[in-house]
Amino acid sequence: MKTRSFGNATLYIFENKQGMKMEVTDFGATLYALTVPDKDGNPIDVVLGYDSPEGYLKGDTNFGGTIGRNGNRIGNATFVLNGKTYQLDKNDNDNNHHSGYDQYNLRMWNVKQTTERSITFSLHSPAGDQGYPGTFDVEVTYTLTDDNEVCIEYIGVPDEDTIVNMTNHSYFNLNGHASGDVLSHYAWVDADDFLVTSEQLVPTGEICSVDGTPMDFRVKKIIGRDIEKPYGPLILGKGYDHNWCLNNDGRFSKVAELSSDISGISMEVYTDLPGMQIYTGNFLEQELGKLGVVYKKRQGVCFETQYYPDSIHHPNFPSPICKKGEQYKTTTTYKFITER
Repeated sequence: MKTRSFGNATLYIFENKQGMKMEVTDFGATLYALTVPDKDGNPIDVVLGYDSPEGYLKGDTNFGGTIGRNGNRIGNATFVLNGKTYQLDKNDNDNNHHSGYDQYNLRMWNVKQTTERSITFSLHSPAGDQGYPGTFDVEVTYTLTDDNEVCIEYIGVPDEDTIVNMTNHSYFNLNGHASGDVLSHYAWVDADDFLVTSEQLVPTGEICSVDGTPMDFRVKKIIGRDIEKPYGPLILGKGYDHNWCLNNDGRFSKVAELSSDISGISMEVYTDLPGMQIYTGNFLEQELGKLGVVYKKRQGVCFETQYYPDSIHHPNFPSPICKKGEQYKTTTTYKFITER
């Protein structure tokens, strides 16, 4: 492991035997850079980001950040738990998105432990933080393996019943973060259903089959093939920005794949969580990123593993409630494979 300064934060740099490099920072427990050799052996940074903590603070993209206490949306920015009503920030129309204004990914995290291939960040979230009940002490561990896997493990225990739904918000572009849009990438998703949303992208509670819709990725297809079709959910999201209901039944397994014929790089996604938000960067517009690169619409795609958005309001969704004294523990892995 190597380190270098990153404004008032630090970058921690890991490299494996295959020449893959992972760079993470204690600002937001953020995945800053991920360099993968392409089919010709050239190193390509496949995630979007900013050059400094100030960039992350000014932007609203959440590039590479650890999102918590609750990722995605909660309708009307309020919920009832154990008979008590909790009010959250309304930072997305009338709704709460990624836990409001004081997000985990905009805070300094402590470095609890490092090894040759991993780092564990920790954060103390007091009772009432972001409007949520209960103290929550959480750890996020990033590990780079010699199999070109980036494993992200979340562990925490609340002292009251609360909502916990952590995710990573990396935007991936397998041709390189500076290469333009991802519409020519191929994607596969192991999901038979997706969630229908309101105009404000909050789930209505309806679970819809992907059969016969542009949301069907059960057979690998180009992301751009259907993205502009006049289909209600795509019109509302201005592209893909929806939760897919995964077929993994709570087991850690492969749930998605992204690949590029240009770079020869593929990425497999593994998780034990029931849902995944696929977001195609529909609202990126002239965003000044790393190394002076200006990111434009659909320059990256997110695979945000999660409990379903707004689950607290829908008993038919998997529950996001973490009970007092119970351990919240989940792992998501991004594995990279290069065709030579």
